[in-house]
Amino acid sequence: MSSPVPEMADRAHACADRLREADEVLLASHIDADGLTSAAIAATALERAGVPFETVFSKQLDAEEVAAIAARDVDTVLFTDFGSGQLDVIGDHERAGDFTPVIADHHQPADADTEFHLNPLLFGVDGASELSGAGASYVLARALADEVAENAADGNRDLAALAVVGAVGDMQTSDGELVGANANIVAEGVDAGVVETTTDIALYGKQTRPLPKLLEYASDVYIPGISNDGNGVLRFLDGLDVDLRNGENGDWRRWVDLTDDERQTVASALVKRAMRRGVPAEKIDALVGTTYTLVDEPQGTELRDVSEFSTLLNATARYERADVGLAVCLGDRAAALDRARKLLSNHRRNLSEGVQLVQEEGVTREEHVQWFDAGDRIRETIVGIVAGMAVGAEGIDRGTPIVAFAAKNDEEVKVSARGTPSLTRQGLDLSSVMTEASRAVGGDGGGHDVAAGATIPRGKEEAFVEHVDALVGEQLG
Repeated sequence: MSSPVPEMADRAHACADRLREADEVLLASHIDADGLTSAAIAATALERAGVPFETVFSKQLDAEEVAAIAARDVDTVLFTDFGSGQLDVIGDHERAGDFTPVIADHHQPADADTEFHLNPLLFGVDGASELSGAGASYVLARALADEVAENAADGNRDLAALAVVGAVGDMQTSDGELVGANANIVAEGVDAGVVETTTDIALYGKQTRPLPKLLEYASDVYIPGISNDGNGVLRFLDGLDVDLRNGENGDWRRWVDLTDDERQTVASALVKRAMRRGVPAEKIDALVGTTYTLVDEPQGTELRDVSEFSTLLNATARYERADVGLAVCLGDRAAALDRARKLLSNHRRNLSEGVQLVQEEGVTREEHVQWFDAGDRIRETIVGIVAGMAVGAEGIDRGTPIVAFAAKNDEEVKVSARGTPSLTRQGLDLSSVMTEASRAVGGDGGGHDVAAGATIPRGKEEAFVEHVDALVGEQLG
């Protein structure tokens, strides 16, 4: 059977063989959109292969969490979307005979290894931009499928849909489309009839947001008089020679409701406005990108567009309801989806209030980074999203990495850092920055070059910022 990532095929089959041999598997996964889709892919593949399993989620895989997993007394633990960075701790339990680990992850590995370790970085594939945790789980799922006779799901190719959601949720479309190994998975999803790709306006909310909100909240490309300007958006739309309201009730239509000609009219006017307002050409180009659609999901819902699907999943796990997100991924379109939508509404409100807080209080500028401390006013599970959304707002420089602090507990502080693809191309690697700076003050961290996080002791924020500023300065020259 072919693999979407040929470099990883042999290791994937070795991992799959180990899972088939297990009496029972404990599936442990991270809680963000990438982690939830990773778990759903792995759970479906294990069920189809007839492997008994139980699923648990963890916000942070530290020594205490690994010890709790070991205490469950299972012979095999499958870690998805984390585990590589904790190989040293996991290895201690493996050598003690507590369990055999199988890891499907894409984060930077610790200076240790184990036999059943499936990570793109071990095979020359970029885990920050070419394969997510869900992608690694998908590679494993393809290996778990019956190698003699294709199963009813065509070798688990239908799970490509969830892998695409995970990759997009992990911000791996930073240049407008999925590339590398992710593109191979997209192709398998298209062939399986579960994914569709089109070139379209690259704004979040095309399925569910009324047009004014679609444009007002678009943050990736800042257009004066449109972005964050509700009245400006209304004047812009009212000036177009297109009926953009529903005839029955006069409500604004959504992007998905428009005809191709109507979309072209709006998009062309938006580009012209951006040009007149001096938006750089490369930013204007970013207004158009590749859209990934899940064709089996109803049009006009959060599940149809992979970006909106991933946000829905984030809204479950970041509020301690990973079980709801997993159920939606596994096909529950009744109680779980209803609960997820309520959590999403609450999530959006919290994000909006968080961004407003940052805009009102501003950021502190160092030589190479900018930062803010939200304390307990923004949940530590969403402070990184807030930081990313706030970048580019008035007083917050889009060309400078941003670091955000939020209270984790009485003794620890959560740190989230966000950059941009442009900065990573210049040498920024927030994963190494968060790792080195946090360990220098008695904490730990990691992540990806464009987005990373850490946990540090309370009271060490100032020293931490000094380390971060120096490290980013070295990277960016």
